[in-house]
Amino acid sequence: METVAAAIVAALTAGAAGGISEVAKKAVSDGYSGLKALIDKKFGGHGDVTAAIKNLQAKPESPGRQQTLTEELKATNAFADQELLSAAQSLLELIKALPQESQNVQNIVGNFNAQARGGTASVSVVAPPPPKKKSD
Repeated sequence: METVAAAIVAALTAGAAGGISEVAKKAVSDGYSGLKALIDKKFGGHGDVTAAIKNLQAKPESPGRQQTLTEELKATNAFADQELLSAAQSLLELIKALPQESQNVQNIVGNFNAQARGGTASVSVVAPPPPKKKSD
């Protein structure tokens, strides 16, 4: 997931995590609000990106909604916007500074990915067997 989308997802899930001090919650909340305000300013408060963020806020754990947000951000070329990237990176740094049990930052790109919460996950990719030779 690109940096801007990763920051939004991480902020939504970190904000819901228990065990975070009020000061840390406020810092993450302020950083998240600032990133959302910047997105609204750049892409309009009623566009597809804003709608994708609102849908993700309702279900931050939904991979489908995370993917939709990523697609909408790509469609607007948000990942090339240095101001957005800077705000997203600042927010991710705030989240990374949280206690380990409060962090939930994921950056998954490509095929054959595994995701686990509170456990382990693995992906094994085995090459297919060679084609059978025709007998003469």
